[in-house]
Amino acid sequence: MPYEYRKLSLEDRKKILEERKARGYPLHQPPHPFREAGSYLITAANFEHAEVMTSPERRNEFEKRLLAGFYEIRAEIIGWVILLNHYHILVNVESLELVSNLTRQLHGLTAYEWNLQDGLTGKRKVWYRFADRMMRNEAHLYQTLNYIHYNPVKHGLVADVYDWPWSSLFMYVEDKGQAWLRNQWQKYKPSSDFGKGWDM
Repeated sequence: MPYEYRKLSLEDRKKILEERKARGYPLHQPPHPFREAGSYLITAANFEHAEVMTSPERRNEFEKRLLAGFYEIRAEIIGWVILLNHYHILVNVESLELVSNLTRQLHGLTAYEWNLQDGLTGKRKVWYRFADRMMRNEAHLYQTLNYIHYNPVKHGLVADVYDWPWSSLFMYVEDKGQAWLRNQWQKYKPSSDFGKGWDM
């Protein structure tokens, strides 16, 4: 993240840039090493973790737009969560390029509208670029889905996952039931360091 990078010493910055260059990654933005069809966790955060989506109304509207956008590109939506300053969405897509175009449009439009609403036009950067993780196998996918549903608790927003309405948890309750969710949690519980280094 750019704000973490700015806190590093010049020597540490140089090491990071050399490592990214050796891997063929862009020097100052998230790498996207996989572009092909597959299941991806897409994550994006408000710039410098500013809590821009604090109002329930804003989260409601953003959730609708996010899901509609992914349906429009014919993605299979596996899970999602919208928080105060970031979101995760787990999708199966034909190409990551479709995701890049979608997030560029969605982030640009919401940044413009929210800055207008908050009187911060020209004064605030709202989004940082999205990051992605390609799912390696079924276990990785279900661990990630469990992680998504647990995210509001992890970030201290609620004590119980069922108290946070901006997630796909309730879709699974309706389709599969709470017993199925409990079984999936026990079978595919994420490790304590799951998401470390990339969760926004």
